[in-house]
Amino acid sequence: MEEGKIVRPEKQTNEELIFKIHELKRQKNAVILAHYYQVAKIQDIADFVGDSLQLSQRAAETKADIIVFAGVHFMAETAKILSPDKKVLLPDLNAGCSLADSCPPEPFSAFLKAHPGHRVVSYINCSAAIKTMSDVICTSSNARQIVESFPENEKLIFAPDKNLGAYINSVTGKNMILWDGSCHVHNQLSDEKVIQLKISNPDAKLIAHPECRGPVLALADFIGSTAAMLEFTRKDTGKRYIVATEGGIIHQMQKYSPDKEFIVVPADETCSCNDCPFMKMNTLEKLYKCLSDEKPEIVLDDLTITAARLPIQKMLDISKAANLIK
Repeated sequence: MEEGKIVRPEKQTNEELIFKIHELKRQKNAVILAHYYQVAKIQDIADFVGDSLQLSQRAAETKADIIVFAGVHFMAETAKILSPDKKVLLPDLNAGCSLADSCPPEPFSAFLKAHPGHRVVSYINCSAAIKTMSDVICTSSNARQIVESFPENEKLIFAPDKNLGAYINSVTGKNMILWDGSCHVHNQLSDEKVIQLKISNPDAKLIAHPECRGPVLALADFIGSTAAMLEFTRKDTGKRYIVATEGGIIHQMQKYSPDKEFIVVPADETCSCNDCPFMKMNTLEKLYKCLSDEKPEIVLDDLTITAARLPIQKMLDISKAANLIK
């Protein structure tokens, strides 16, 4: 070796990483969760693939000692809330969420004080701190039923997603006060792009996530959660779909329906994709390293876990009573 020359370790292949991840998972009694928006290779290596709450519930039912959540920060927090005795790891601690970040605890607390006498319904895509300030949590699949569980004249605040809140207001006739937050991945999708795609593909059905803006939802043939959109395309007789959500879901759609075509509404004119940069921060390398080192770990104090769990449990109780648990 030449003096002063730095020798860098050879980069491991995906196959080597996948083998080592499986070995570590077995040795450490770990379970790997992957959100639908993760890259395909992480989805394929996971024990469970799904929406955030569903994944946390599945992990809580296992006898695993370690949960590795390939998703974003609020999702890993939810897993910790539902499994306080398990070690919860997030491959990249910087994998945040534009929607959760749009609702900081201190301004939200001031917002609640400015609107006394209101009950708080919070979308699960929020931080543990926001959950502690909420009366009940909801998901995109049960938001309507959760909101309708309140008396007709009950004063409600909905946070943090103004688009989902506005959609629920429109279908329920409610007049909830909405926190001004949004998911940049869904909020940036324009009705102009959607109209162009619909004109170019008249035989394709538009399916949209309710985090999209109202004009996009007004054009949709089907509106639903990520899991609901996947189920719709699996059972529907159509063959072509325009998909208004994060592009990671296409991997599962193609696996379930290889004979169908899926067109993602693009984020801009430079590509035919709509990726969440936070979701894509997780890689096989980071997944391997976090499982090997058992960090970064999600740590929440007992008071936060207890307070945040209450509105989640209330949602589960309402959903169970209405037979809505997916």
